[in-house]
Amino acid sequence: MDGDDELTGAADETVVRAMAGDRESFAELVREHGGAVHAYLARRAGRGVADDLLTEVWLRAWRSRGTYDIGWADPRPWLYGIARNVLRAYWRVRADRRGDPLRLAEDPWPAVDDRLDAGRLRLALTAALSELGEDYREVVLLVAWEQLAPAEVALALGLPSSTVRSRLHRARLILQRSIDASDLTHPDSTYQEV
Repeated sequence: MDGDDELTGAADETVVRAMAGDRESFAELVREHGGAVHAYLARRAGRGVADDLLTEVWLRAWRSRGTYDIGWADPRPWLYGIARNVLRAYWRVRADRRGDPLRLAEDPWPAVDDRLDAGRLRLALTAALSELGEDYREVVLLVAWEQLAPAEVALALGLPSSTVRSRLHRARLILQRSIDASDLTHPDSTYQEV
C-alpha cells in the first residue's frame, strides 16, 4: 500500500469553486489556510520574511490553480509545495547571505519550546536539523511543524510516498544519533535566556 489513499476524497465545494476561478471562494481559501501557510514560512525564514512572501504564495496559487487536482481532499499540501518554491526562490536571491536558511529563533508557537527539555534539547535539535540534508530536513519539518501525514508530504514535494517515508525514517535516525551524541550537560549547550 502506497499511503496515497489518505489523500483521496473530493475537495469541498469551496475548493472546487476556488480552483475554477471563483474569487470569493479563493478568498475563503486564503482566510482558511492563510495562517497555516504564514506559519510554514515563518518557521523557516522568520516572521518578517513570511509577511513579505505570503502574498507571493497566494499569487502563485491563484496563477497555478488549474494544476490543483480536485480529488485531493485538503489543499494544504499543495499550498505548502507552492510556499516551499517561493522560499527556495527567496533563498536563491539571498544566496550571498552566509548561514543556513534554517532559523528557528522565531518559532511562532512558543508552546513547542515548553515541551522540549528546558531549551537544551532545542539547541541540540537545532544543530542536528541544520546538519540534515535539505531533502531530509524538509520532510521532517513538514511532518513535525505542519503536521502533515507522509502521503501529504509526498504531495507537497512531488515525491512518491515510499520515498517520503524512507527519508523520514532515515532523518529520524540521523537526528536521534546526533542528539544522543551531543553533550547536553556541557555549559555551552545550556539555553541562555536573552
